Amino acid sequence: MRVTRSASIAVALPVALLVLAAAGLWLVLGAGGGTRTGHVVIGGVPMVEVHPRVAPGERRPGVVVAHGFAGSARLMRPFADTLAAHGYVVVLPDFDGHGASRRPLPRDDAADTVALQRDLDLAMTLLRVQPDVDPARIALVGHSMGAAAVTRYAAAHPEVGATVAISLPGGATGPVDNLLLLVGGLELPGFHAAAAAAGERGGRHDAVVTVPGVEHISILFAPRTHRETAGWLDEAFGGPPQPGPLPFPARRVLGAAVLMAALAIGVIPLARLLFGPPAGKWPRFDRPLIGRAGGVAGVAAILGALIAPFLPSARLPLSLGGYVVGLASVTGAVVIAYTWRNRKPETFRHAFAAPVLAVYAAIAVAIPLHLGLTYAIPGGSRWVLLVAVWAGFAILAYGGERLAYGNSFGVLAVSAVTVVALTAAAVAGLTSGFVLLVGPLLAVLLLWQALWSAVLNRFAAPRWLIAAAGSLLVAWPIATALPTL
Repeated sequence: MRVTRSASIAVALPVALLVLAAAGLWLVLGAGGGTRTGHVVIGGVPMVEVHPRVAPGERRPGVVVAHGFAGSARLMRPFADTLAAHGYVVVLPDFDGHGASRRPLPRDDAADTVALQRDLDLAMTLLRVQPDVDPARIALVGHSMGAAAVTRYAAAHPEVGATVAISLPGGATGPVDNLLLLVGGLELPGFHAAAAAAGERGGRHDAVVTVPGVEHISILFAPRTHRETAGWLDEAFGGPPQPGPLPFPARRVLGAAVLMAALAIGVIPLARLLFGPPAGKWPRFDRPLIGRAGGVAGVAAILGALIAPFLPSARLPLSLGGYVVGLASVTGAVVIAYTWRNRKPETFRHAFAAPVLAVYAAIAVAIPLHLGLTYAIPGGSRWVLLVAVWAGFAILAYGGERLAYGNSFGVLAVSAVTVVALTAAAVAGLTSGFVLLVGPLLAVLLLWQALWSAVLNRFAAPRWLIAAAGSLLVAWPIATALPTL
């Protein structure tokens, strides 16, 4: 009996989904093997403790690992895996407004600095009272905002035995002894200048190391970063407390990517179940259509970048989020207005599929991110903020679908010019320069949304539904990662 191509695909897709899902879970859940993990909240600060296996009564050096702006303890967990593999006890706090913290980030820079030092002090206190920690051998590791916080703390507390500052931003602190400064080879020039300046401030046994081929985020998962960090602490404390190989630092994020790929494949059988057999072909690269979509969206995005600071969305208690939502909303609204005369009104057929696709999209983004990358479970006010961010990106996505006639290459062109406009706004000072650091991540999310658009358009899903489901993939990480105010 001859097996048809569609029947072969119908069998192959679930198999691929299961294999990839199993591989992703194995990578994520198997990371940090041989350690004991605990979760506590002290003084309103959520913290993760990671303990290596030690003999009863044995005391090891301890390390506090501090995340950066829009980061979390989960994002820095690979450093706990690395350091615990060498025998260190690690504490990772979630600063105010970040991760599992329910306390907002102070809006004032001076108050923010005080809050960071307070949270670090609580983490250091927790670390010192651990029964398997030698309180005389304590170190600090921090990334970006966390790097500034740990260098400031170490300058005021000379009892800190060693400090590692990764991607230190500008801003002078006092001299720090035993300070290692790591900077990515692809980072912005300001980070290289800040590392060089900190290395020249006069601390004993300071060093600056450039990690080649990485930028502000990928430096966290580079094996060189982890080898340098562990080696610096080993040297400061007379050798590794527990010699052995270091784990692969990108294991968790690789697992998250594999799990996302599995869930992306799952969209195809889900769309078949909801909408029936495919009713169209995969999108083709239509240069005139893509060029027109990019041009119209470019004008709209410029208007969005200029208008966004004055919209009510700018008052959202989500750092940077209000501006991003405003830009996306205005861009989408202008594009929709441009296309309105030439399109038939939308019908609400297949409305029953909306909650199914929305729930699946939430699972597809939240579970991989939370398991393998960063804290991604909304809580408290973040649920309201999620709805606001989702609405803004849904308007943008719907405008893109209408402008590109459902061609995902055209949709991607709309997304691309939006990212370019957002980047230009950061350069021009209309929004925070932090956008320059997370722009690549936003581009990846919008690419993922375009892939969903291609699948759902092939099954002739309504464009409003494609926009509503796909935009949640972008909105969820923004609403859960950016700090609350």
